[in-house]
Amino acid sequence: MLEQEFKYYIDHQNELVKKFEGKFIIIKDDEVKGSYDSKKEAYFEGQKSFDLGTFLIQFCSRGNMFFTQTYHTQNVSF
Repeated sequence: MLEQEFKYYIDHQNELVKKFEGKFIIIKDDEVKGSYDSKKEAYFEGQKSFDLGTFLIQFCSRGNMFFTQTYHTQNVSF
């Protein structure tokens, strides 16, 4: 779900950052539909025009810090 929109972001990240760095962007159908200062604003504006689950809200930034998560666990031996 939303793989196409995320792939569009990854494939066009450098050019999107030049235009929208620091903004939350809505991506749908391989196109940026809007840019917003907060995720909440992007969510409410996006759901006015599109069905939930059909658009991606992505923070626009260099690198992969805002779309990659790393989890750490402790290795505990008794």
